[in-house]
Amino acid sequence: MKYWSQTFIPTLKESPADAEIASHKLLLRAGLVRKLGGGLYTFMPSGLRVLQKISQLCRDEIDREGGIELAMPFIHPVDNWVDGPRWSAAREIMYRVDHAGAGKGRSKEPEFVLGPTHEEVITPLVKSEITSYRDLPKNFYQIGTKFRNEIRPRYGLMRAREFVMKDAYSFDATDEGATESYHKMKRAYSAFFTRCGLKTIAVEADTGVMGGSFSHEFMVPAPVGDDDVVYSDAGYSANREKATSGLVPLGFQEAAPSGAVEEFATPGCVTIAALEAAPYSVPANQQFKTLVFMGDGKPFLVILRGCDEVEEAKLGSLGFQLWRQATPEEIEPVLGAKPGSLGAVKGTIKNPDALAGVFADHAIRLIGNGTTGANKDGFHLRHVNVDRDLAITKFSDFRRVREGEPCPKSGEPLKIARAIEVGHIFKLGTKYSEKFGAMYTDDKKQSHLMVMGCYGIGISRTLQAVIEQSNDADGIIWPWNVAPWQVLIVNMDPQDAAASDVAKKLALAAESAGADVLIDDRNERPGVKFKDADLIGLPLRLTVGGRGLKEGIIEMKWRTEKEVRKVPLAEAETIIADAVRSAAAKA
Repeated sequence: MKYWSQTFIPTLKESPADAEIASHKLLLRAGLVRKLGGGLYTFMPSGLRVLQKISQLCRDEIDREGGIELAMPFIHPVDNWVDGPRWSAAREIMYRVDHAGAGKGRSKEPEFVLGPTHEEVITPLVKSEITSYRDLPKNFYQIGTKFRNEIRPRYGLMRAREFVMKDAYSFDATDEGATESYHKMKRAYSAFFTRCGLKTIAVEADTGVMGGSFSHEFMVPAPVGDDDVVYSDAGYSANREKATSGLVPLGFQEAAPSGAVEEFATPGCVTIAALEAAPYSVPANQQFKTLVFMGDGKPFLVILRGCDEVEEAKLGSLGFQLWRQATPEEIEPVLGAKPGSLGAVKGTIKNPDALAGVFADHAIRLIGNGTTGANKDGFHLRHVNVDRDLAITKFSDFRRVREGEPCPKSGEPLKIARAIEVGHIFKLGTKYSEKFGAMYTDDKKQSHLMVMGCYGIGISRTLQAVIEQSNDADGIIWPWNVAPWQVLIVNMDPQDAAASDVAKKLALAAESAGADVLIDDRNERPGVKFKDADLIGLPLRLTVGGRGLKEGIIEMKWRTEKEVRKVPLAEAETIIADAVRSAAAKA
């Protein structure tokens, strides 16, 4: 048991001005954390207890699925990252470590960086330690501090510069084995978040800079989330960057040509909306939108319907390491026109050999015959047929899904909700093992690349996500397994020996049944104590002293309920122990 007077829980009556969302306000008001600077927080004693409990729950579930815990350095030699597959993409989010003598005859690159994740450390380690198929599979994990140079840290622990993360890395001899490891971790994640009292959705996700063949994000539905989850009641779910729809049915056939391509003048008409308006009156869903990107230094085109928006993360499927929108100065020498008059009709591109490709979204097939830029300033082309006239390198899914479109699995309308990402798992394949030469020898003495997976959980973000999902107007409502203490005993008269003796006996009964107990022994008014009790949100509150003690009763109240139960003092220890065991069994 712990006495309030012997620990430090600095509650606040008001929310700090820079706290924007409920969970951030409650983190501060309940004394869980204190801000040092943008994206930097000190965990106060009760906040640290929650963090440690969440960490242990995570260990339990990862260990259950065969994880092996280790601890890797936070400071990484930059050479590990330069030699890896994503230095150019990751370097902007990384902190560089300066030191005495930096800049004196050294290159512009730092000697060390602070690790945002550890693929570039674990892969060389495993390469040096494991050489035989007999030592595979292995899944190594750690729980520790990570660092990312967030340009705009916000929402407390949700988007911080320093945070606590569980990162795991699996190594298998075969692709089938790697898939099995992936599903073990997916199972472990589901069990972990359930034990934390979180309602999560596992959604298909884009692999992004991390790479690999597929991934899932674990999302907590919340209006303040940074991500959109696209889902249907039939069970389909994906983040917006990965989501698809059944807008173009399987087997859809493009329309036959409706006539010869015809050029027409459109002076000053350089937007989809302008072409929709009189005198042209071309609906947006009948226009071809031509976007120009630079991929690894070479231009490529993406063709969409005029009514659609590109989902840039989906361009990662094209194989470029880096891509960005092209500038007008990069566009005109290749296509022959400025933005607003661009197209991909065969024979109209000024320098087609300069292009890395022309990639079209599947939905342009719905247009059939439409209108596009003529690659000639102030002119467009009509009667453009997808199959006959457009020089398409590849069709794929590049558009942003909209709510109400048909689910790709069931045809039911898709829904979109905001959510907080708390975990992400990837099947990496051989992207990292190939770069670092992580090989094993099979039973025939043949060498093969190890097949990898990586798996992250934001431990500190999970803490705040629990609060965001479990609170009311009075404060936090902690789930049993992650509460800093499960039982709060409010001693109404700590100067009274009888009341203090009863409080201690009840604490021992709760502890013997498996609960962590906090006794509020402060010399404060009852109103202050009850306000703080609701604010810090421990699951079970017991009130001892005052009139109740004279009547031979204590009061018992669950944080999730309004009812206050009066318990005879003679039965209190038994009833409380039973209540604790019951709550723990349900958690």
